[in-house]
Amino acid sequence: MKEPLKNLLHILLDAIKYIFIISFCIIIIYPLLYAVLGSFKSNYDVMLGGRLLPEQWMFYNYVEAWQQFDFLLYTRNSILLGAGVALISLFVSSMAGYCISRREFWGRKLLKKTILATMFISIGTVTLRPIYLLMVKVKLHNSLWPVVLIIVSANMGTYIFLISRFINTVPRELDEAATIDGAKPFRIYYQIIIPLIRPILGVVGLFSFRAAWNDYINANVFTMSKPYLRPLTVGVVSLRYGVMAAAQWHIMLAGASMSIIPMLIVYAFTNKTFIAGLSEGAVKG
Repeated sequence: MKEPLKNLLHILLDAIKYIFIISFCIIIIYPLLYAVLGSFKSNYDVMLGGRLLPEQWMFYNYVEAWQQFDFLLYTRNSILLGAGVALISLFVSSMAGYCISRREFWGRKLLKKTILATMFISIGTVTLRPIYLLMVKVKLHNSLWPVVLIIVSANMGTYIFLISRFINTVPRELDEAATIDGAKPFRIYYQIIIPLIRPILGVVGLFSFRAAWNDYINANVFTMSKPYLRPLTVGVVSLRYGVMAAAQWHIMLAGASMSIIPMLIVYAFTNKTFIAGLSEGAVKG
């Protein structure tokens, strides 16, 4: 009697699990699918809603989007922003992770707890005004540097935690052998540790690049007076209004769909490193 009940319980649990996974996938995929398909509709059909598939496929929306805003300029700005955030994040988090994992110093445990605490605290736009005033005082408010610094600092705790955990899996005997050979800490860091933690560095680099690519609020605030510095996320929104301030959602959706392409290309070239970093870190951890 217990065996049939046990089997029934397993079936119910599996059914709940699959329902949850399918529902989660629909919630994630549907908005993206709606935006991509909406980019092929007329503005009337987009505002009317209802149908998911376009009644008439309007490929000219992409031509209009390309002509109405400087896609190449905004893409270049996004790439520069993402590259700057990724490079600074990798440099700072790898050195900090190495120090926390390998070096003994006063306040080390307190620093680790502080870093862990920052992973669960997101103050978001609460500090945007004081940061903006600070950047005005140091004459950086008309550049992308404030955006770079905000994004880097917002996610630094997570990156340091990931890298320090990965470094903990590297045998300390390698450090000791290098020290006996006369290697200094910095040489051990860049000649021994860095080559061994490349998988997790790939993960951190991709995460930080994606965070910069998807940022909108910070980029919008600090490029408001400098339109030529706007990244794609901000530039696409300018497509919302056309002649006589008429809303043109179909053109904006076409521009938004175009803005996804560069990030997909980046992922296509880095997905092996990304998956290897996650799987290797999970196995070692």
